[in-house]
Amino acid sequence: MTQYLGGIDHALVGVRDLEQARTTFERLGFCTTPLGRHVGRGTGEYRLMFADDYVELCGIVDPVGDTEDLARFLATGEGLWALALRTLDPDATYAAWQASGLEPTAVMEDARTIDPDVEVRSKDVTLDLRATSGVPLFASAPLDLEPLRRPEWLRHPNGARAIGSVTVVVEEPAALVAPMSKVFGATCLTETDDTLAVHVGRSIILFATPDDLDMLHPELEMSIDAAQPTLAALTVLVPDLAKTAAVLDRHDVAYRQDLSGAIGIAPEYSHGVMLEFVAG
Repeated sequence: MTQYLGGIDHALVGVRDLEQARTTFERLGFCTTPLGRHVGRGTGEYRLMFADDYVELCGIVDPVGDTEDLARFLATGEGLWALALRTLDPDATYAAWQASGLEPTAVMEDARTIDPDVEVRSKDVTLDLRATSGVPLFASAPLDLEPLRRPEWLRHPNGARAIGSVTVVVEEPAALVAPMSKVFGATCLTETDDTLAVHVGRSIILFATPDDLDMLHPELEMSIDAAQPTLAALTVLVPDLAKTAAVLDRHDVAYRQDLSGAIGIAPEYSHGVMLEFVAG
């Protein structure tokens, strides 16, 4: 699978109030794109664009439209909702996943309208949660993202430039070895006694127990029931942590720093996401 997957394409954050989330993340030092509407659905988005990936703040903008998946997620809270993997060839990804016994959905085209003259499209392949042991993953092939990579939307006051890693909390990381080998290929996996790391592109998806989450992110606190896999922590790379801290100080945002200088934002201040800024 590694020849088709190029890394994390975007992380989706489900929020109950999309406008409030935009304000929150701008206060955290991010620049957001104009409002996007998902064609044929009742959901919308604001994006935090980086050069090669992005974070999507996703909320319900029309309850009459198709919002079932997001509404079900938001019924239990806000936070990281799903992870999109960048595919270089959606048809080949579908074929490889099908051959691995993952039973993905057929390749489908998705579209968004942005502000309202720009439309961006992608081709997506979604995996059933039963095949991934409950980890919400899909592959996405952007067809025309350049309209959203305007220089002014890539310049974040906090210096954010890329997704570094996503931490997934599970009861037994070892139980994820088999399904993640089918998704990514066994050569992408690194297993220790207590964690499982998937190296995809330049990013890492780390599976850890609740206890290990506390050790990995000691500056943050989050209570998680690991009965179902939970996308808990998002790490964002910044070139200058002092600059990031200065932006947070200017906006009176509460944060903690560990001994390495990594800056942690508790989930109550970032719509359910354990957000961490690290140098990179």
